[in-house]
Amino acid sequence: MENCSEPIDIIELDIKRIARQNLFWTIFLMISFLLVNGFIHGEFAFHISIFNFFLFFILYIGLIVIHEICHLIGFLLFGRVPISSLKYGVNLKMGVAYATTTRYLHNRAMKKSLLLPFWITGVIPAMIGFILNNNLWLILGAWLIAGAVGDFAMYKKLRKFPKNYFIRDDPKLPKLYIYKN
Repeated sequence: MENCSEPIDIIELDIKRIARQNLFWTIFLMISFLLVNGFIHGEFAFHISIFNFFLFFILYIGLIVIHEICHLIGFLLFGRVPISSLKYGVNLKMGVAYATTTRYLHNRAMKKSLLLPFWITGVIPAMIGFILNNNLWLILGAWLIAGAVGDFAMYKKLRKFPKNYFIRDDPKLPKLYIYKN
């Protein structure tokens, strides 16, 4: 499906609202993860060092890159789009990294593609943190889980449409166009 008529609906995220939600969930998850980890391992030690801060910064940027790559992988696996249709970059004005495809995806494929990074870059680092009793990984997991708040907002809005409807991702804005199959 290359060209459709007019979309039947448009999902557009309010970036300021998403940023507030992200801040709330980041703080809530960091505190929660650190407390739960303390109870699991019987210690509530937290050490801050320049090295850990630098390591966090490097790993966080790397996981953001991987988060967007996971979207691309989702488009390939679930949407079966060609590699040539994928686009990746950073919108400096909005302060966000993005991954998109120029192809239409079925709603079912788009929803799976939206949530794939949550599992890979959020849940897995948090689980590593709990297993290894490592606060750095717990905080990274919290930040990346909270960072998926926009993906969850889009997923939630897509749930009201049938799985076979077509979705087109806006190449510049956090916006999805919905087309009837």
